[in-house]
Amino acid sequence: MKYPDPAPGLVIRYPFLWSSEHEQAIYEATKDRPCAVVLATKIKDSSLVQTVVVPITHSKPADGDPTASIEIRSEICKKLGLDGEKHWVRLTELNRFVWPGYDLRERPDASGRVDYGFLPEAFFEQIRSAIVARSKMQKLRFTPRDQ
Repeated sequence: MKYPDPAPGLVIRYPFLWSSEHEQAIYEATKDRPCAVVLATKIKDSSLVQTVVVPITHSKPADGDPTASIEIRSEICKKLGLDGEKHWVRLTELNRFVWPGYDLRERPDASGRVDYGFLPEAFFEQIRSAIVARSKMQKLRFTPRDQ
């Protein structure tokens, strides 16, 4: 299978591991889901790319922290080929792995593809800005997946 180059805004199918699972010594995610690449950086003196993703979920955000998620507009979901339910980008958790790693998953609706396409630039910028703000407040949880 040919993998796309990782780039910020690319939405991929990936078994996102929540930090609460990682803290319980669970190392395999229970579900594959769409995730958005937020950072892709070439590792010095290597052809490898360090990649950071945020999860996209159907779960409505918990009350109490309105900055924890951003709802994805239905027209964006439709363009990406996501189902007709509501989707949110969860801004509290990130996974980090070396691209392509062993965890990229083929889309169930598109044989041979692991990506859904790109988020619109303005929407991605909204996500990026929210992550930077949460980082400054030390309200981000990173889970390394390349160990």
